[in-house]
Amino acid sequence: MINSPNMRGAVLMMASMIAFTVNDAYMKSLSDEVPLFQAIFLRGLATCVFLFFMAWRTGAFRVRIPRRDIGLVAIRSSAEIVASYLFISALFNMPIANVTAILQALPLTVTLASAVVFREAIGWRRMSAILVGFFGVLLIVRPGAEGFNFYSVYAILAVLVITVRDLAARRLSVEVPSMAVALSAAVAVALFAGIASIGSEWVPVSGKAAWQLSGATLFIVGGYLFSVMTMRVGAIDFVAPFRYTSLLCALILGLFVFGEWPDKLTLIGSAIVVATGAFTLYRERRIVQAREPVLLRTSK
Repeated sequence: MINSPNMRGAVLMMASMIAFTVNDAYMKSLSDEVPLFQAIFLRGLATCVFLFFMAWRTGAFRVRIPRRDIGLVAIRSSAEIVASYLFISALFNMPIANVTAILQALPLTVTLASAVVFREAIGWRRMSAILVGFFGVLLIVRPGAEGFNFYSVYAILAVLVITVRDLAARRLSVEVPSMAVALSAAVAVALFAGIASIGSEWVPVSGKAAWQLSGATLFIVGGYLFSVMTMRVGAIDFVAPFRYTSLLCALILGLFVFGEWPDKLTLIGSAIVVATGAFTLYRERRIVQAREPVLLRTSK
């Protein structure tokens, strides 16, 4: 079962989400000591060195990337820049579980975008689930309510940009090394943060901050690689809902590391988003199962 493309994609997705969420916790821990762009740049610099070495060892530089894929890699890297800024800005100013809960809309946005961009079939049931899921996002954000955090808008915009990033990765040719894609994104983010940090004041990095940056680097490298491999394995509607692993991880880290716990409406909104995502998975499996007998009959 684990050897099927869908299950490999699910395992890679869970590994990616756990790695990114642990990285988020490290970065959030830096928010009281290191400025935003300095933190992104230092993490990005170390990440680039590590990914460059891994790409060299795996022979990624010996592969000639097709011209068509160069544009897709550029789109994905540009989306990574914008998403990093939006998401980390929100992370520095919001509880980690709240930011992560908003990101749980990704399976819904990816499914909807796949239908629009790739002409993948989507029925009224899944479309209804997507609309209900977006209502769950509104419960998490609650625009106009007392205590509304403007950085929730940053998190929502990050969802949209990450959707573009994932769809671009999905369209890459199999010849393009995942290591080269990850390195391209890391270099783009580091360059952006380095340029943006020129106008801001830098602070000395303490020993504690250095350890936190090291942890963030280690886990974001894993997140980069797993996310690239994830979007190129299995059916996108099957794999996407396994992003919910990050919410469980964020709840645990938020409680035990930062002493944070979402309020009741945020938890209800998160549950709605998770439930609608799970429903889209259920409907996708039913559709695939319904098609299999037809395929068997036509092949005889």
